[in-house]
Amino acid sequence: MINSKDFSKRLEKVIDFYGETASSFAEKIGVQRSSISHILSGRNKPSLDFVMKVLSSYPEVELYWLLNGKGNFPKMVEPTISKNESSEHQNSFQKQITSDQDIERIVIFFKDGTFKNFTNF
Repeated sequence: MINSKDFSKRLEKVIDFYGETASSFAEKIGVQRSSISHILSGRNKPSLDFVMKVLSSYPEVELYWLLNGKGNFPKMVEPTISKNESSEHQNSFQKQITSDQDIERIVIFFKDGTFKNFTNF
């Protein structure tokens, strides 16, 4: 069950984090200003539709964090690696291998479904 008081504190944190006012936040997620006011005051509990609109408009907000305070806000984003860093990592990785065989290629698969294929050693 959602604790309305704690939920409203987390919602305020989201609004403040993005530098929004209650009115601009309401407009961005597509609800009336009074809905935000009632939730922040504890008068009303958030509906599932309200929560889904927040998550849809602010993908950095984690569902479990918003509902019960577990998790992180904003979501932890994994850093991307530049081409220079990638080459450095590739060279470092190659030095760590202690095999007598030569490496033909290295393929790195990313969580978004893309991959990088390294063949020039």
